[in-house]
Order: sequence, then structure tokens, then C-alpha cells
Amino acid sequence: MNVSEFSLRSGLSAHTLRYYEKIGVLPPIQRNSSGHRAFTARDLEWINFVTRLKETGMPLEGILKYAALRLEGDGTLAERQRMLATHRDALKLKIEREQLHLQALDAKIRHYQALVGSA
Repeated sequence: MNVSEFSLRSGLSAHTLRYYEKIGVLPPIQRNSSGHRAFTARDLEWINFVTRLKETGMPLEGILKYAALRLEGDGTLAERQRMLATHRDALKLKIEREQLHLQALDAKIRHYQALVGSA
């Protein structure tokens, strides 16, 4: 698929995709006979995973490290697993903190509802 279709399917701009390729998040993309980038379904799976890592708070530096390890092949499977486990643990802690914040907000809203209801 070309960059426009890949952009549409991934939800990322062509500019972002080119940047990701330039810095190494995306591996060098194959080019078709006319010299245009030709993305594959595997590239789409990868960029969707990268997007998930980013949305769950993994810093770009961590994503770049993970991408480099991925390019090195199966010899890095254990290290990639450790990276993801560490990220998962950090995400779980963040979710727990966010749940506490949500509970505090809900309590404050109930407090105001009681005050407004009694007025």
C-alpha cells in the first residue's frame, strides 16, 4: 500500500510516518518500481503496536530501543519481553493512581450534588 493508504489505515500522518522511518521506529520501507514507499500488512501491524505503546505512555526513546531490538531478530526476544513487562507494570501503577483520582472526583461530585440538592 502507498503512504496515503497506509496513513489512512494507521491514523498517522504521512509526515509522522516519514519521521518514524527516518529515526528508525519504522524499518526502511521497501520501494516499488517507481521509487515510492510500499507498505505491507506487517508494517501496519507494527505501526499499530507502536501507536499502542505510545498511547500507553512508553517514551519515544523506549519505542526506539524496542524497534532496534526487533530488527536484531529473535536473539532479543527475552529483552523485548522484559521491556514490555516493565512497561506493563508501570502502566498498571498509573491506572491504579488514575482510579484513585477518579474516585476522589466522584466523591467531590457527590458532595456537590448533595449540597445543590439540599439548597
